[in-house]
Parts: sequence; structure tokens; C-alpha cells
Amino acid sequence: MSLAHHLDELQRKHGDIERQIDEALSHPSVDDLEIVTLKRRKLALKDEMEKLRHTTH
Repeated sequence: MSLAHHLDELQRKHGDIERQIDEALSHPSVDDLEIVTLKRRKLALKDEMEKLRHTTH
């Protein structure tokens, strides 16, 4: 898998998690632990994307 393709896939996953967070927050019975878990996954993806971007420069 090329680096550009890998970055695209990470960005897609990041966007998917962002939509999951927005959807979860729109429900009144949202589980705070679920939100925290999703936010951590989103941050981990962002960190991985940044690391990959810096290795290409």
C-alpha cells in the first residue's frame, strides 16, 4: 500500500469516527465512555497521520 493511499484510508477512518461521535452526541442516552473511546481513536488516527506526513518530508 502506498503512503498516499494509507493516508487517505486514515483520513476516511478519521471522518467516519467524527460522524460516529456527532451521531452519538445527538442521542439523549449517549454513553460518555463510548464518546471518550471514539475521541481517543480519532486522536490516535490524527497522530498517526501527522507522523506519516512528517516522515515524507
